[in-house]
Amino acid sequence: MSPRRPLFGGRERRPAAAPAVRAPAPAAARTAVLAALLLAAGAAPGTAPAAAAAGASPRTEGACARTGPLTVPGAAHQRAACLPELTTAGTVASGHTDPADWAGLTPAALDTPSGVPGTQIDGYFPDTSRTNTNHGWDHDAQFVIRLPDRWNGGLVVTGAPGNREQYANDRAIGDWAVARGYAFAATDKGNTGAAFHRDGAAPGDAVAEWHTRFTQLTRAARAVTAQRYGRAPARTLATGMSNGGYLVRWQLENRPELYDGGVDWEGTLWRADGPNLLTFLPPALRHYPAYAAGGPGAERARRAMHRAGYPAGSEFLWPFHHRNYWDLTQRTYREELDPDYDGATEAGTPYCAPGTPACDADYDYASRPPRVHAAVARLGLTGRIGKPLVTLHGTLDVLLPISRGSDPYARMVRRAGRGDLFRYYRIGGGTHTDALFDTYPERLRPLLPCHRSAFTALERWVERGERPPPSRTLPRPAGADRETLLTSCPLDGTAGPG
Repeated sequence: MSPRRPLFGGRERRPAAAPAVRAPAPAAARTAVLAALLLAAGAAPGTAPAAAAAGASPRTEGACARTGPLTVPGAAHQRAACLPELTTAGTVASGHTDPADWAGLTPAALDTPSGVPGTQIDGYFPDTSRTNTNHGWDHDAQFVIRLPDRWNGGLVVTGAPGNREQYANDRAIGDWAVARGYAFAATDKGNTGAAFHRDGAAPGDAVAEWHTRFTQLTRAARAVTAQRYGRAPARTLATGMSNGGYLVRWQLENRPELYDGGVDWEGTLWRADGPNLLTFLPPALRHYPAYAAGGPGAERARRAMHRAGYPAGSEFLWPFHHRNYWDLTQRTYREELDPDYDGATEAGTPYCAPGTPACDADYDYASRPPRVHAAVARLGLTGRIGKPLVTLHGTLDVLLPISRGSDPYARMVRRAGRGDLFRYYRIGGGTHTDALFDTYPERLRPLLPCHRSAFTALERWVERGERPPPSRTLPRPAGADRETLLTSCPLDGTAGPG
């Protein structure tokens, strides 16, 4: 999509500047702070390691070495490599992933599977925006497709969380998927970084492009998988976290014919009449400073935070989210959907005090002009899913509070008469990014094992008709040690392995 033209009063927007190359990773204590901005910004776009940038194509004597040329339909550019290892156990060294893209999304102790040879295809579809600088391409709509030599007949498609790039799900989802024999495809969604909102011509265009890019990659990945293995995938499953989870919901509502089912990992909820990001983030910006300051107003501010959706018991997470999520997320997504709110200023004023002109802490979505609600409506979900969907969401998510996200979406699905296609698991002690488990192992529960349990339950559902356990809240297991929490999440609520 082309850069925005002047709109709503002739505001002129600068084309997005090329982002800087990623810096070396900071100390472990700062990894989550600087690299895990899921909805807010994601890791800053950069270049892949030199081997990939130089076009190196490691070879192996496995099956992929004997495969003829593969063509990704619709791609403007592609580059294939036959690799001895498709997981991050090998792709970090070979230059076929970017660790900065997935830094901060998973617990540090997560095991990486290995022993998965196959073919990787990197490339991009036609696009005119240039926020993604991986491989030195300076081109958006980048994708990665991995085709393991030992294929199980399935395809997993995912979109990046937040505004990260196509490698963001490699450690949380991609490694596990290819190790189990799935072909795997991921997209950068068509725009990346904190200035993603500059893409497009009208409010909502940048996010609406995400829908198109996920659909485009699904169709192309199904075709190239059929080329590689001689038959179409027997099952195509969509999955993703945060903004990637939102896209799973959107695809199953709007393109269900492309998929057999999906797993939504704490997806974003957009509704024209709320709740949405623009209804629950401003109260956090208004009330948290008074809570943090202490004194006679602190308890009143805490109660206001609870009323806005931030759950009691999550207070220990509020300082981190105030520093790293709430302000930037509100300003950038408000700029995408309501650019006129702050006049000529782009994406507001960071950490402005309530009462400051055009301050995002004072933003009142309900009172904004109809055109703003119309922009959100373009992105809105309905609950009318057409294929099986499993949703999981942490009860201590304070970026996308569960009472303002997946709880309402579950009600939407049921009101739409699609409850027979839906399972919803509320994960006690889960929060928005699993990296925070390393900081609070006695209070939090990682969602990644629950995602794997949900995914295997979806497999049994779509392949054998075995329905998953009923929707429920899964309390954090009392007295569970770190190893148990990192490896087990039974959906039936038992204490056994997940």
